Amino acid sequence: MDLSLLTIEIATVILAITVLVIGLLIPKEQRFGLGYLVTIGLAFILFLSFGFYGINSSAFEGMYNVDDFSIFFKQLVLTAAVLVTLAATLYVKKIGTNYGEFFVMTVFAALGMMILSSAGEFITLYLGLETMTISFYILTGFKKNDSKSAEAGIKYLILGAMSSGILLYGLSLVYGITGTTVISEVAMKLKEMGSLSPAMIVAVIFLVAGFGFKISAVPFQMWSPDVYEGAPTPVTAFLAVGSKAAAFAALIRVFLIAFPDYSLQWKMLFAALAALTIIIGNLVAIPQTNIKRMLAYSSIAQAGYIMTGVIAANQAGVRGVAFYGMLYVFATIGAFTVVMNFSANTGSDEIRDYAGLAQRSPLMAAVLTVCLLSMAGIPPLAGFAGKFYLFSSIVDQGYLWLVIIGLLMSMASVYYYLSVAKVMYMADPVDNSPIMVPAGAKAVLLITMIVTVFLGVYPQPLSVLANLAANSLFF
Repeated sequence: MDLSLLTIEIATVILAITVLVIGLLIPKEQRFGLGYLVTIGLAFILFLSFGFYGINSSAFEGMYNVDDFSIFFKQLVLTAAVLVTLAATLYVKKIGTNYGEFFVMTVFAALGMMILSSAGEFITLYLGLETMTISFYILTGFKKNDSKSAEAGIKYLILGAMSSGILLYGLSLVYGITGTTVISEVAMKLKEMGSLSPAMIVAVIFLVAGFGFKISAVPFQMWSPDVYEGAPTPVTAFLAVGSKAAAFAALIRVFLIAFPDYSLQWKMLFAALAALTIIIGNLVAIPQTNIKRMLAYSSIAQAGYIMTGVIAANQAGVRGVAFYGMLYVFATIGAFTVVMNFSANTGSDEIRDYAGLAQRSPLMAAVLTVCLLSMAGIPPLAGFAGKFYLFSSIVDQGYLWLVIIGLLMSMASVYYYLSVAKVMYMADPVDNSPIMVPAGAKAVLLITMIVTVFLGVYPQPLSVLANLAANSLFF
């Protein structure tokens, strides 16, 4: 057993425990540097992770994979965590309680996501899932004196526990039928058995439902708008990108590795869910007046787009999922950083209150516009390249109808994204006072905007890493 393969996870645990101990030992008024300590620690682990490309090995007899696919998604999670913790340092300070614990739970949530990305068997997958989910239960209800945050925490706990139970039941059925929990061995057992049994069909349906909740796919998306609106905004941002990406990584590994011989059946199911998710997510986002709820439905629609890469079930599809997942991190966190800073200054998340934001904070208005247009897939921003990769992976597989739906709904999404830009640039502000942006949040805004534009003009660096991730899964 080579523990060096677990260096990234071990370093993350050490960081979390270190911050927890320091937070307990130092006086309350001196804890406000812990956020920056976490950001620096996560950035160091992210830098460390680049040395693991090319290893493509496994630990504990196939239970834990350390391949380029898992490394890419760990980097995605770490990138999201670095940006969220850097942007949230002063926001969490305003909450007033349990400052250090917020960042500790954020690190543990990231750890769960990384375990989920590397899981090579069902028990490890479930442990990673619960590590992530339990951390988010705490983070979602972190503002305990805020009724919306408490409500969001309770709703996420109840629905999350139910979906975890459904997923666990599906995994148990697969184990009962095949006699193994190792994902790669499930495919061999099913090949020996021949036809898909009714019990296995039920198991696959339960797995789809369980994963569908984690990625906010319709009709399992009912929790997203309320939780996104009620949770602290940094938590919403991390939940929207990190947990979704980790769930997609686990979903891809389970369905593409364990059930490749029955892809025709589950691909049609995912295609129907993707179409519903894209249509309902975009259409319901249009009438929203709260920007966090609008972004929640936008996030649901983005899950539908990403699902098209899963439907491809090939190297091009996985590359599209990886590429789009990474650029989605920058666009979403950029948008939520604007929302977080605006809410901290004005106390409002209503779109109408963004009137004249271009005059009060030109940087915030520019970043929000760029990020929203990227999610809409407008060239030359990164979202256009991402959707091109996703749609091109399925266009020749008989799913042209899904591509058409995706393109039409992308045009529809431009309407509600530009409605926000219209308010920011064309409406007169009620309050002309400038909105100050803290240094950490300003750095995040600049990074997300620059990367979003850069990857749209020159996607090659990210495309190379996404290709490595896809290749390691199929070869």
